[in-house]
Amino acid sequence: MNPNPSEGYVRVERRGTISHIEFFHPQSNSLPSAVLADLAQAIRNEGHDPAVHVIVLRSGGDRVFCGGASFTELASIRTEVQGLAFFSGFAHVINAIRTVPKFVVGRVQGKAVGGGVGLASAVDYCIASQHAAVKLSELAVGIGPFVVGPAVERKMGLSAMSQLAIDATEFRSAAWAQQHGLYAQVVDDAAALDAAVDALAELLAGQSVEATVALKHALWHGTEHWGELLLERAAISGRLVRTDDAQSRIQAILTKS
Repeated sequence: MNPNPSEGYVRVERRGTISHIEFFHPQSNSLPSAVLADLAQAIRNEGHDPAVHVIVLRSGGDRVFCGGASFTELASIRTEVQGLAFFSGFAHVINAIRTVPKFVVGRVQGKAVGGGVGLASAVDYCIASQHAAVKLSELAVGIGPFVVGPAVERKMGLSAMSQLAIDATEFRSAAWAQQHGLYAQVVDDAAALDAAVDALAELLAGQSVEATVALKHALWHGTEHWGELLLERAAISGRLVRTDDAQSRIQAILTKS
């Protein structure tokens, strides 16, 4: 795991039987390949460790939960193989959350964009602050939320997912996201967010391990094909990101930033 904060990081902190996994990147908590790979590996490692009973997924900083894909890396993709490899990173993180036999609680302190909405959708239970607005921005950059789409649709339903995917330049409020099932709870500020997340994690850590495993398996019933599906979706995004239209849109965003 990369120890250099300027390049992003994934950190793991154990608090008893609760594992806190934190990711960070200085560019609005965007996710380059290296951070995605470390994040997926950390979730798998902690999720399969018998000493861990519950995982809390969080990000560093206080303004943005996750800005989605790294636009710097998107701009560097030249081949479909590179595109598939990059977007597969999101597939691996979602599938890691899906397959580990532990509940993953999401702590969303700020805005979630693109792949960030996918992470918030993939966790088993998500608690957010009132500042945690959401936007699926992929269509606006010439791609589409293909990899994260199944996770968002599973959590929010096709209608809400379609609204986010089509209105790709518009943020929806945390209250809207809670109304449509993405967030289980929305609280006022960071202190209340930490209190709510810690309380739930402590509660889950004290539950029967066997019952937790069985319930997680039941809640994810019908997603057994996601190992293949999300990689197929990654190939679509990997192809589209190479188009002249997508690259010109990505360059325009990088120029503004």
